[in-house]
Amino acid sequence: MDQRIINLFDEYTHAPLTRKEFLDRLGKLAGGTALAIAALAVLEPGYSQAATITPEADDLVAEEVNWIGDGAAMRGYLVRPKGRKKRGAVVVIHENRGLTPHIKDVTRRVAQAGYLALGVDALSPFGGTPTDEDKGRELIGQLDKAKNLNNYLKALEYLRSRPDCNGRTGAVGFCWGGAMANQLGVHDPKLDAAVAYYGSQPKAEDVPNIKAAMMMHYGGLDERVNASIPAYEAALKAAGTKYELYVYEGANHAFNNDTSPARYNAEVAKVAWDRTLRLFKEKLG
Repeated sequence: MDQRIINLFDEYTHAPLTRKEFLDRLGKLAGGTALAIAALAVLEPGYSQAATITPEADDLVAEEVNWIGDGAAMRGYLVRPKGRKKRGAVVVIHENRGLTPHIKDVTRRVAQAGYLALGVDALSPFGGTPTDEDKGRELIGQLDKAKNLNNYLKALEYLRSRPDCNGRTGAVGFCWGGAMANQLGVHDPKLDAAVAYYGSQPKAEDVPNIKAAMMMHYGGLDERVNASIPAYEAALKAAGTKYELYVYEGANHAFNNDTSPARYNAEVAKVAWDRTLRLFKEKLG
């Protein structure tokens, strides 16, 4: 697919571009309405086709859980392996559309790797993630940033308080969630590991606060997010922070999202995921 179309879709999903404006520009790039519709079919998520671990998996237990956030009752999707063993716990942080079926599937993948996995619904203060993605993006923009951060910090506290948690915690986030994973590294000194997939970076002056082992994954074609990598890496080095940073040439933003065929890169996603699980094994047990 024309990289300009993929970049336009990225602009649409991350900037205040209306759907009408997006479709008008898409039609011009694609060469007509019919071709634009065909392009859209492989750009927008198709959740049901891409689920890799079913909610009914025999080796997992899934449940809806709640905890008190910053002025709101928070909801989450908790998945764990069967058995009574104490395990490390991971907060799974969604993209800017909310706790979608894809992110619930990612939560199950983390659990199947041997961890307590909590997919937080950041849109809980608005009643939860809507089925309309455009509405989800709109609501994400209305979240109070300070309270939203506190809601994730309290999610980590909730996990540590569980009797089936071994006390070690991590975070993995994608896009909007990747940025939040970076922020949890800055703001939670108890966090053991944080993995940010194509997420915006924290301020350089905040980096010395990071105590967790950090891992960052970026798509080489993702110019918007990648522009701030040099400053972030320089700050990490200056602070002596333990980190791993990977840029995958030829990969787009959202390369891990297997529900978006135009941007998904199976080979890169596997390499990044294997690295993510290796870090969790090292730090969470």
